[in-house]
Amino acid sequence: MALQSLASKEAKGPWREADQEQQEWVGSPEPEPEPEPVPVPPPEPQPEPQPLPDPAPLPELEFEPEPVHESKSTPTVETRGTARGFQPPEGGFGWMVVFAATWCNGSIFGIQNSFGILYSMLLQEEREKNRQVEFQAAWVGALSMGMIFFCSPIVSIFTDRLGCRITATAGAAVAFIGLHTSSFTSSLSLRYFTYGILFGCGCSFAFQPSLVILGHYFQRRLGLANGVVSAGSSIFSISFPLLIKTLGAKIKLAQTFQVLSTFMFILTLLSLTYRPLLPSSQDTPNKRGVRTLCQRILSQLRKYFNMRVFRQRTYRIWAFGIAAAALGYFVPYVHLMKYVEEEFLEIKQTWVLLVCIGATSGLGRLVSGRVSDSIPGLKKIYLQVISFLLLGLMSMMIPLCRGFGGLIVVCLFLGLCDGFFITIMAPIAFELVGPMQASQAIGYLLGMMALPMIAGPPIAGLLRNCFGDYHVAFYFAGVPPIIGAIILFFVPLMHQRMFKKEQRDSSKDKMLAPDADPNGELLPGSPIPEEPI
Repeated sequence: MALQSLASKEAKGPWREADQEQQEWVGSPEPEPEPEPVPVPPPEPQPEPQPLPDPAPLPELEFEPEPVHESKSTPTVETRGTARGFQPPEGGFGWMVVFAATWCNGSIFGIQNSFGILYSMLLQEEREKNRQVEFQAAWVGALSMGMIFFCSPIVSIFTDRLGCRITATAGAAVAFIGLHTSSFTSSLSLRYFTYGILFGCGCSFAFQPSLVILGHYFQRRLGLANGVVSAGSSIFSISFPLLIKTLGAKIKLAQTFQVLSTFMFILTLLSLTYRPLLPSSQDTPNKRGVRTLCQRILSQLRKYFNMRVFRQRTYRIWAFGIAAAALGYFVPYVHLMKYVEEEFLEIKQTWVLLVCIGATSGLGRLVSGRVSDSIPGLKKIYLQVISFLLLGLMSMMIPLCRGFGGLIVVCLFLGLCDGFFITIMAPIAFELVGPMQASQAIGYLLGMMALPMIAGPPIAGLLRNCFGDYHVAFYFAGVPPIIGAIILFFVPLMHQRMFKKEQRDSSKDKMLAPDADPNGELLPGSPIPEEPI
């Protein structure tokens, strides 16, 4: 506005001077009409016509190009960040998107959670070459599950820049390639890459957009949509163990991989339904300098790799506790089937245990969502504390069960704890770091869980090779969740103590500090304004 006022003054200045000069010149001939003023004005009007055309285009040249473009670009940035005025359809084509997200969650985690059956088939195939192969074979499933969590921070960047449809379709295609190529090799080393890395990374890139896209189509019914996706994926988790066990009895492991890859191929087609409704997050200016482009890249890196969440002491403790518990989290999914085959030789329907885990996991996700809504603040963490305590105790109870019925009861509790642990992870992140940094906090948390989750099953396989049975391995698997529960128990207490301290400090500062600018701070949940570069 200051520049506009200055420019307007400069533009109006020559006009006023010209008017004054014309008034003086026009007024002079009135008292003296007889002398001819005609020869006198020609030298004076010669400089006057030159400024006359100049001020007219000045406002157009100075003020039209830049402010008009800025006014057009600024609302797009605000609309992109806040999505003001956007109303999801709350249904319609969104239910097709819900079906695609259900297929994505169910097929991915149905295969991942049923790896215990694939692990037994893999051991039968590899034992012809090596008798002590439990440690090496466990890396295949551990890598695949770990890569889903390890790639989470990177997937969030691709989803934001490329969109849900491109990211999910490319991820499903990579998962299909990894699972299908696993059928053409019998080498354990190659399956580390095809099943462990390719299939795991593809699942990660296909999974996260399926959760993000639901917010494009639902707002008032978002809870219902998430519930349908969770319940539908649980049906996959229940049916996949029976499917894989039936395929393993009739065909070999290679053909089983080919059948399972068809689910990823269908997922590739269904991912095309992720049509985004919100504006794209990509900037669309055409004329940018090299220096400006570098600044934009650096600003985006600072935005996506924001480490401010680690300044919260309570978040650091919470993330460390969950990462510690993840060391024993995936061990029963990998080694339980092989343990039952060794301890209960007369039992043929071992897949029933995985069905029990999948069924109660779906029930736990539905119940925990409703229960966590009724618990205020960070007291939700106590649900995770109870879940990890039961998870550790149930893992230790597996070697103590002398009957197959006892194992069924243990697996029912394992699935219930799994559902509670997964569902309330996002609400706790919102309570700890706020809405603006919750997505990054969840991404970093999943990345921290990846390494212990990858290392847990191979360590259990190594303990089995050393001691000759799985007893010590399952005792080991129960220790990390109990340690994680003890760590998480102190997070609400520490958060309450820090909150009271901040209240005392803020009350002292308000007595001395002047009134702050109300527009100087962002409200929780408001988007971070992007500075035009």
